[in-house]
Amino acid sequence: MRLFLMKPLFTSPVLLGARRQPRRPLRLLRAGLLPLALAAGALHAPLAKAGMTYKLDTVHAMAGETVHVKGMLFNDTDSAMTWTPPASLVLQWRDEQGQAIRSLAYLDTPAQQVNLPVNNFVAFSWRAVVPSAAKGLQAINIEGEPTLLALDTSPLERSPVAGTPATAPLVDAGAGDSANGDPLLPESAVAAAGADASQGPRPVAAAATAAPSAFENFRNAISPFEPVYFDVGNKDGANARFQISFKYRLSTPEDPARPGFMDNLYLGYTQVALWDLDGDSKPFVDTTYNPSLFWQKDKVWAAPQGRFFVGLTSGVEHMSNGKSGADSRSVNDAFVQPEFNYRFDGGSTLTFAPRLKGYFAKPDNDDYGHYAGYVDWKLRWAQDNGLVLSGLYRQGHGGRYATQVDAAWPLRRTFLNMNGYLHVQYFKGYGETLLGYREKSSPQVRVGLSLVP
Repeated sequence: MRLFLMKPLFTSPVLLGARRQPRRPLRLLRAGLLPLALAAGALHAPLAKAGMTYKLDTVHAMAGETVHVKGMLFNDTDSAMTWTPPASLVLQWRDEQGQAIRSLAYLDTPAQQVNLPVNNFVAFSWRAVVPSAAKGLQAINIEGEPTLLALDTSPLERSPVAGTPATAPLVDAGAGDSANGDPLLPESAVAAAGADASQGPRPVAAAATAAPSAFENFRNAISPFEPVYFDVGNKDGANARFQISFKYRLSTPEDPARPGFMDNLYLGYTQVALWDLDGDSKPFVDTTYNPSLFWQKDKVWAAPQGRFFVGLTSGVEHMSNGKSGADSRSVNDAFVQPEFNYRFDGGSTLTFAPRLKGYFAKPDNDDYGHYAGYVDWKLRWAQDNGLVLSGLYRQGHGGRYATQVDAAWPLRRTFLNMNGYLHVQYFKGYGETLLGYREKSSPQVRVGLSLVP
């Protein structure tokens, strides 16, 4: 016997040619691709929701035994979401006589913020010991949540629910003459039991929720942007390539299920560096600093069943290597990136996300587009808690191109049982560094650790 109700999460505080080429993508941007972001907010979509479901891992446990409250966080809203599970839950145990006992359930893993893409879910588990005073059939309420669970704590041989087989003939409720059908349960009977039909047993004194601190507000606005990794290779000498990246949401919506247009504005920052580990002083070959301002919505349109959905990211970015003189490199671009997603039954998502770019204000390297091209062709396939494969291809002029392939496997699914991912990266072509965007890199494979694949 398992009872569980859905809890809406948004009720809790709870991604060298010398010849000048025509700038077609820039003209496309000016012609109206960039305003797609403005129109996306007006698209009609089905009611989105996010929430948590709870259930017990067993139907029978006696006093002193450990049970687990299983939680499933799901995200069916239009944008990725972040949430930090509570380190403990306050459980209220209520028997058939109305006696209530409080106890705590503790999170099985450290309480860390999770970042949940759209159309995904993540599981949590809290452990609790059945109180010694709990007898018979127990209605278990998680205080502050509209959730009611049931557990039989009687000795198995005397349990009327879990241990005693039904001996009387089975009768369908409401069978027979409709005039003699089962009566509706009076609301007064529910109230007399100290419960609420929609909220479960009413807590005697619900714990007050403290206002989030400045640090919590900052932490909840930070989320992953581009991949984060540190890889090492040994071609032409030991070297490392690493990237850090994050985005900051400028406005937190009051209702995460219905964010406004301004709630989808982000500041982004990405930094990628190539490190020479063979040099006398272990110098950095080049570092690219890449701040950005963009509008992003992970789902601006979805098919009726939600299996296929389209997202959109659009904005401006600046790239610079922070050097002066002949080594100075600086590029600005405006971009539009539609994201076509398909969700498979097996728990994986395929994403095709071409990024169209138009460059401006790049006096130090006016030929940058000849090497990097005007479209980043990006493809990604990600299993839930499994393998992540991604590819990037750029096509410049005169046969200049760049290819990058990444593979990541969660270390928790290895004998190491660690956070993060085993990361392998392959790169070939132009533009591995901003300083050397005119130079072609030979094939390079690096292996390392990824925090965000």
